[in-house]
Amino acid sequence: MPRPDSAALLIVDLQYDFLPGGALAVPQGDAIVAPIAALLRDGPFGTRVATQDWHPPHHASFASGHAGHRPFDVVTLHGRDQVLWPDHCVAGSRGAELTAGVPWERVHAIVRKGTDPAVDSYSGFRNNLDARGQRPPTGLAGYLRERGVGTVTICGLARDYCVRWTAEDAAALGFTAVVLWDLTRPVAPESDAAVRAALAAAGVRVIDSAELG
Repeated sequence: MPRPDSAALLIVDLQYDFLPGGALAVPQGDAIVAPIAALLRDGPFGTRVATQDWHPPHHASFASGHAGHRPFDVVTLHGRDQVLWPDHCVAGSRGAELTAGVPWERVHAIVRKGTDPAVDSYSGFRNNLDARGQRPPTGLAGYLRERGVGTVTICGLARDYCVRWTAEDAAALGFTAVVLWDLTRPVAPESDAAVRAALAAAGVRVIDSAELG
């Protein structure tokens, strides 16, 4: 394990709308809440950050704004495939809140993403492609570098979207990236093999939380 002062825990989108009963519920998403809470409280991390989906109403990724389409249809947005989602994590709504039962007072920063009404944002580090073909940064990479972080350990929801993109970006930006597989859950469990392969190809280490030591 890296020294605690160079290690960051990054908790991705642990919000009500991604838990059972939420607008975009991830199957068994609630199963990871208690172990993530324990890791945030007792884990060997000098820096602790959470991300939070924070969409304006009528966000471009919402199926409700695309006539003739339903949630989980795929359209083209800014030249790239875009999954259309149920309205979720609307700024200020209960569904957008970080879930209770987690000691959020222990995080050093909360990074809100998906705030641009025209651009989706899976990764905690960079938005998805915009109309200019760019992926604007959220500022998270600079924040972590200023705190001397070299290793980013990632958990949360959902494994096949926001966790995957966050981990891939972390590695691409020069961090040592680790995903705690048992502390993530996917929207589509059948994607697991492809997600593991993509993470390995990106240079991301995949472990279970018991291996943290």
